[in-house]
Amino acid sequence: MSNRRTFAIISHPDAGKTTLTEKLLLQGGAIHLAGEVKARGAARRARSDWMKIEQQRGISVTSSVMTFQKDGIVFNLLDTPGHEDFSEDTYRTLTAVDSAIMVIDAAKGIEPQTRKLFEVCRLRSVPIITFVNKVDREGRSVFETLDEVADALALDVVPMSWPIGMGGVFQGVMSFADETIARPEGDSREFLGKIEPAVDIPEDIAEEIELARAGSALKNFGVVDLIEAIAKFAPPPRPQSSSVGTVDPERADVTGFIFKVQANMDPQHRDRIAFMRMVSGTFKRGMKLTPSGSGKAIAVHSPILFFAQDREIADTAEAGDIIGIPNHGTLRVGDTLSEKNDLRFTGLPNFAPEILRRVVLKDPTKTKQLRKALDDLSEEGVIQVFYPEIGSQWIVGVVGQLQLDVLVSRLEAEYKVEAVLEPSPFDTARWVKGSDTALKSFADFNISNLAKDRDGDPVFMARSAWDVGYQQERNPELVFSATKER
Repeated sequence: MSNRRTFAIISHPDAGKTTLTEKLLLQGGAIHLAGEVKARGAARRARSDWMKIEQQRGISVTSSVMTFQKDGIVFNLLDTPGHEDFSEDTYRTLTAVDSAIMVIDAAKGIEPQTRKLFEVCRLRSVPIITFVNKVDREGRSVFETLDEVADALALDVVPMSWPIGMGGVFQGVMSFADETIARPEGDSREFLGKIEPAVDIPEDIAEEIELARAGSALKNFGVVDLIEAIAKFAPPPRPQSSSVGTVDPERADVTGFIFKVQANMDPQHRDRIAFMRMVSGTFKRGMKLTPSGSGKAIAVHSPILFFAQDREIADTAEAGDIIGIPNHGTLRVGDTLSEKNDLRFTGLPNFAPEILRRVVLKDPTKTKQLRKALDDLSEEGVIQVFYPEIGSQWIVGVVGQLQLDVLVSRLEAEYKVEAVLEPSPFDTARWVKGSDTALKSFADFNISNLAKDRDGDPVFMARSAWDVGYQQERNPELVFSATKER
């Protein structure tokens, strides 16, 4: 377990997160030629951006999981969506990691999504290594960026590497840790680095080094330093909170939790993969595990290790590893899998959507296919689906507009279903909790505003935030919640 490093990369859109992922894989020996994210017409596509809409737009809209090894360390890298519309998917991903790399654009500094994701890491006590990217472009000084990180995020920052020049006069990166300088050699796009000794560093400064690095992901500057920092400073698998207390990674029996479900990673086979974070024990292929959702043991015969859309069978897995479990809807996000079925991991919520739309089929004969598609995509967390108590049209809820575009694109590409998303009369949704008597009384007077989510739990469909407040005031015995524990 001490040789596992499970980490996510977080950033604002266009800070270079996916390109950095590619270069980490390149340096880790997992790939031979990186395909940085560029304009739509780029010939090569980023390895971690495997979905069609990601390739078309040059953005990440789903979490990718990739495993590679270097110098005896197993790295489990989770490349999260940078777009704000997919913050819920990113939040769930951060429940499965032990540390995070925060990528900051040297020219732009800390941006809104970066700050938002940092706060999630802080709430979950996830340690962070900061990578200041794009120092080979004209931008603000690194001093200015470090000052902003220290002031805005309340962090004590001391650099571990430093750019030599910036923009047009950028010459390479100096590493304080091993006192070397990496300079370009040949084609900068496939830069592997020429290392030479740097100046002596005073011991009193070296002892104060914190986890901050500078470089250029596109040209590989600073990427080797970053891998070494993850191996040296990022924590091994950490304990996880559960219904029976903290579960230590040294616990003998196998436990883990599902933090993501992805449908159609291979469009040819209509597959459905549940991503499980191993929390404790040593998993062996064929082992029987019991999901907390169904309580019925399943034999895991074909566990998968991931490399973006590529995969291989995993014979064993340790605490900290991410494995995929093929299934047909039996596993859901938030499920705990264990040998003894004696606990449930906590902390994977659903969030109330901010945009609600009605789904209207262009071809009414494809209702069954639409139901299947919405079930799959809601299980992934791309959307939430609500079934009104009155009326036959389903309502989808999302955080942002891009999720609606992804929904329409995937309905057509993966399920051959054409649908139109029309405005909904509702503005927001809240889960309603209370006694059976109180819920029945509320339903009698508000049936036209009630729906059920995919679990069958009651949801109040409100026309405005004022409507939520009004109903809460009139029904103090009920709780109108913006989140729901999975």
